[in-house]
Amino acid sequence: MAGVSLKNVVKRFGSTTAVDNLSIEIRDKEFAVLVGSSGCGKTTALRMIAGLETVTSGDVFIGDARVNDLEAKDRDIAMVFQSYALYPHMNVRDNMGFGLRIREFSKEEIDSRVREAADILGIGNLLDRKPKELSGGQRQRVAVGRAIVRKPKVFLFDEPLSNLDAKLRVAMRAEISKLHRRLGATIIYVTHDQVEAMTMADRIFIMSQGVLQQSGAPMEVYARPVNRFVAGFIGSPAMNFIDASLTARDGGLFVDAGSFRVRMPDAFGAALSPYAGKTVAFGVRPEDIVLAASAQDVEDRSITARAEVVETLGSEMFVYLSCGAHNLVARLEMPEQPLSVGQTLQMALRMPKTHVFDRETQRAIV
Repeated sequence: MAGVSLKNVVKRFGSTTAVDNLSIEIRDKEFAVLVGSSGCGKTTALRMIAGLETVTSGDVFIGDARVNDLEAKDRDIAMVFQSYALYPHMNVRDNMGFGLRIREFSKEEIDSRVREAADILGIGNLLDRKPKELSGGQRQRVAVGRAIVRKPKVFLFDEPLSNLDAKLRVAMRAEISKLHRRLGATIIYVTHDQVEAMTMADRIFIMSQGVLQQSGAPMEVYARPVNRFVAGFIGSPAMNFIDASLTARDGGLFVDAGSFRVRMPDAFGAALSPYAGKTVAFGVRPEDIVLAASAQDVEDRSITARAEVVETLGSEMFVYLSCGAHNLVARLEMPEQPLSVGQTLQMALRMPKTHVFDRETQRAIV
């Protein structure tokens, strides 16, 4: 196995910059996820690592070797695509072993590697079937198996679960995570789904408009987003944002949104004091809005809101709230008494977990 490094990598298509000065370092045996919305440059970055796109400028390293000028076949990588790309006239055994055959491996070695990969993936009973006889999840396992038999330095996954239904995506997420642990492989995984990124990655790399916004362990990025884009992208439902004034009074700092006013924690004072008297973007995650009745102390951190929509999901509910001109989403555990549309609720904010962003730069203040 080997690590992967991109150093000041740029990719342009004519006048359009798809990847802009991207520098990342993925450690040996790490599960790294490139995540972002469609068009952010994540797949282009993966294709440059694979050798399927040329680099406009910058350097790509696999291990200690600079691979900019190496053909894809010479980079010792294996790639799993969104489409399964299986040969319909071949059975599973031949699909998995095809890449080894064209590299002139012996029949015995091919059979051994195919059987080993099939056992790892639990598809040993499917080796004689054609792709049309397989379910979507089984086809994806075959595509992964075709990569495993190569025993490459690096595995590249390009949105491999996008074509699966929701239940199967959850199951395959777990399978790929277990596969990573079993193989001790370096995996670079591209997805637009932040849930996949949060649940699978050792580290995530969040991109927007070709630029790396933030990287780190999933919970680190969730708890300490560096800017408003990251804060809104990571987390489901998305973080609530409200433009509000930051005012100083009674020895503390308050976020004043007009329809409500809450006191910021004293620990935030040093960072926030330069913004006193200015308008900021106040952010609170849905799971950090709770029914006030369940909080011991709601002084200076409660709001009065009206329930506009209530979505019950079994163990939890999403409540869409209006508070004056502002709309918020709360993610609540199922209360003992059901909530109803139109009900006026007293809600408490978990203030130490709230966020404040500079409106001009979009950077996080706290």
